[in-house]
Amino acid sequence: MSELSGRIIVVTGGETGIGRATVLELARAGANVVMGGILADKAEETIAEASGAPGSVSFQQTDVRLVDQVDALVAKANAEYGRIDGLVCNAGIFDGFASGIETSDRLWDQIIDVNLRGTFYACRAALRHMVEQKAGRIVNVASIGGLTGMADGASYTASKHGVIGLTRHLGCYYAKDGITVNAVCPGVITTTLRDNSTRILGEDAPVMAGVGVETDWLPVRVPMARKGVPEDISAMITFLLSERANYITGQCMTVDGGWTAK
Repeated sequence: MSELSGRIIVVTGGETGIGRATVLELARAGANVVMGGILADKAEETIAEASGAPGSVSFQQTDVRLVDQVDALVAKANAEYGRIDGLVCNAGIFDGFASGIETSDRLWDQIIDVNLRGTFYACRAALRHMVEQKAGRIVNVASIGGLTGMADGASYTASKHGVIGLTRHLGCYYAKDGITVNAVCPGVITTTLRDNSTRILGEDAPVMAGVGVETDWLPVRVPMARKGVPEDISAMITFLLSERANYITGQCMTVDGGWTAK
């Protein structure tokens, strides 16, 4: 039996990509996952894919830019199960590599509101319960864009640096309460982030530029010379939620094929 069997874990942005891989891995490990997100149609697909897993998956429409909705998501999990063992803050949108001059006020606000403010809202809501329990695991999905200056656009880079700073503070501050807070920093991962971001941002969406021709670009930056897959990240998230990681807090675990080591 998995050590995550029966655990109650809230996941924001669990409908696609890294979030979906995480929800599925947790459900297959026997966890009960309460998923919050904006893309209800994609959430239905995720729930269908999890059908038959030992754990359960439920969904509540949640826009992490809205504190009332985030609080309601966490309250739902606590009301249904009486506790919250873990939180994964995965909801995020991309800025299409927009430079400082190219970043409009609206784009800046939207990226910061989803990636950083939304992560803070979810962490704060979960911590209120975890401090009472004297136990809990939080994993924030940051990015190598939070560790370097030239991996992404201006607003995305700023937002992910903020997530890492928040993670370090919360991880240190709440260690005394039996809570760990860590971040995962993915490199280039095959997901639908650009399409999802365009859909969520609407008229505020920039042109979602790519990162160059894969065969030319990847070997220059990434020693493994390939993109990662969502399961590469969900494996690290699952580890950080487990008891095997109980002496790790305030850390940023990089999963990038060697990009930032080069």
